[in-house]
Amino acid sequence: MNHGRGSTAASEAGRVDGRILLSEPFVIVVDADACPVKREIIDTAAAASVPVVLVSSYDHRLEREPGTEVVHVDRSSQSADLYILNRIRRGDIVITGDFGLAAIALAKGAEVIGFRGQSYTDGNIDFLMARRHEQSVIRRSGGRTKGPKAMTSEDRTCFQQKLTKVLKHRQENDRV
Repeated sequence: MNHGRGSTAASEAGRVDGRILLSEPFVIVVDADACPVKREIIDTAAAASVPVVLVSSYDHRLEREPGTEVVHVDRSSQSADLYILNRIRRGDIVITGDFGLAAIALAKGAEVIGFRGQSYTDGNIDFLMARRHEQSVIRRSGGRTKGPKAMTSEDRTCFQQKLTKVLKHRQENDRV
């Protein structure tokens, strides 16, 4: 399944109330290596007839399912992120836990959702990036920081509800 699209100019049908209407459908692109909600993404997207692209290194073999495209990239650092950033277009949905990837995806006009259903936005990404940097400085100086909490069933439910809400909103408004 190929979800590639033409140029940005060709895919923009026009503007209404300052919003860009897309003549081509959006896709959900997933940073799949560490994604704990792949099943929820695939099921929710299938119910809404939205294609999914799962991007993963060769170390994580994923099975293709109806409505999904699986892309395996090199094992090298940032290969999946670079593929995703080259693949996405304005209006796509990116699902990731990586703040750096989220920041660049936002700049490209994508909507970004975290694995627990949180929205990464222009309004919160700078804070999240600054906090990540502060924690990195602490770790480099020998300190310890807390990692993410284990995923719970409530986290999965919250994620699925968020994705369902986003997809429903897009279908009702037929615009980005």
